[in-house]
Amino acid sequence: MIMSSTKLVVFDMAGTTVRDRGDVATAFTQALTEHGVPKPDPADVNEVMGFRKIDAIRILLEKYGEPESAADQELIDDIHDRFTELMIGFYENDADLQPLPYAENLFRELHDKGVKVALNTGFTKPITETILHRLNWSNSPLIDAVISSDEVPEGRPAPFMIQTIMKQLGITDSRDVVKIGDTEVDVQEGRNAQCGLVVSVTTGAATRQQLQQFHPDHIIDSLEELPSLI
Repeated sequence: MIMSSTKLVVFDMAGTTVRDRGDVATAFTQALTEHGVPKPDPADVNEVMGFRKIDAIRILLEKYGEPESAADQELIDDIHDRFTELMIGFYENDADLQPLPYAENLFRELHDKGVKVALNTGFTKPITETILHRLNWSNSPLIDAVISSDEVPEGRPAPFMIQTIMKQLGITDSRDVVKIGDTEVDVQEGRNAQCGLVVSVTTGAATRQQLQQFHPDHIIDSLEELPSLI
């Protein structure tokens, strides 16, 4: 499928446009184990990467916590607060934090074609703003909108983040929207929002083989491959 009427591309952040070497999963694991939860299997942590983080914690507690822990909102909030603290500390201090290759060039290329660029994420706004500040993306003319999972009623796989961005940018037809991310719920989000094109990238949480199981329209190994699709 090749798009000819693209007006908006919605990018995930960690693993898609921002380099992630497993740091998010590490913070998840640390926050859980500090609260007495057995160390989860890394594969299970990767499976929840694209979710709103408080929802991801609940999913992991259902599998690894005590029987009642997934219903313990105070515990979930405490783990989430610790995860947020760890991620903000990491993103504030990581000397190697950087965009993934070609991300900024792609944003510029899309703008040159009259296509709007947006970022969405399973992070909460405080973490998102920390990343944007470190990358000098906070007021970048190359990014038209940014939305975090705590700014909508439900995070991925619900379509609310994409729908909110569309409303903000005056895009009325979801068939003119491309969604790109590195997880299963990125694909589901794009489908639920009825995007015209849903693309997966292998630079994040999932391998090509894993991504094939989620049935995106295309799988790419680098953002540099995206322009040929749109």
